[in-house]
Amino acid sequence: MLKNRLALVTGSTSGIGLAIARALAAEGADIILNGFGKDEDIERERARIAAEFKVDVRYDGADLMDVDAIERMFARIADSGRQVDILVNNAGIQHTANVEDFPRERWDAIIALNLSAVFHTARCALPAMKRANWGRIVNIASAHGKVASVQKSAYVAAKHAVVGLTKVIALETARTGVTCNAICPGWVLTGLVQKQIDARAEREGISEEQARIDLLSEKQPSIEFVTTEQIGAMAVYLCSPGADQIRGAAFSIDGGWTAQ
Repeated sequence: MLKNRLALVTGSTSGIGLAIARALAAEGADIILNGFGKDEDIERERARIAAEFKVDVRYDGADLMDVDAIERMFARIADSGRQVDILVNNAGIQHTANVEDFPRERWDAIIALNLSAVFHTARCALPAMKRANWGRIVNIASAHGKVASVQKSAYVAAKHAVVGLTKVIALETARTGVTCNAICPGWVLTGLVQKQIDARAEREGISEEQARIDLLSEKQPSIEFVTTEQIGAMAVYLCSPGADQIRGAAFSIDGGWTAQ
């Protein structure tokens, strides 16, 4: 379905982003991975996707907190004779603290990566998408793009703003073949979440399974984690012809979290 399309997936060297990159590659899209990690780990994933799905897979280590670096990345893509057909904004960071204790440098960093980078990548991608009259922008927001939690002021602010930005882009491209939508996951069992589970189990003297249930039961009524593959499948659908008239939507994949 996506053969000859080029997909840039930010934060795709692991976790949700990597699963989305794999899902798009399975539909024939060429991939640009972006994110941080050990060189050997990134190369292993790059080569694995290329071999498994027979697509072109590149890696660009642009630091998305640097606007100039974002613009240089898009210039490199243009110099290679390609354009970004599918942009998935997934990169993000987190920090927790009460508002009065929140370090200003952590606020600035979270806003820069979780929000400003989404704006700047879209800004760079849209001209070529509009010329081609086809493009897909998929922003990975969060359940925290719809509801709040304590001690997550910067993350909640950024993700709410991403949902709003998604709507603006969708309206500005409404009469073109370009669409922009958001995916809002709940708890996903990533490495970072597993660390929270392990820490909780040790702190409270309970089993890992009980710590997992306790964590989920606070927010996610299904008491099941969202999988990275489910998020990848939604991203693929939003790139399909069936989603041509889905514009400015924010899809919850959260086990009922935001239905409460």
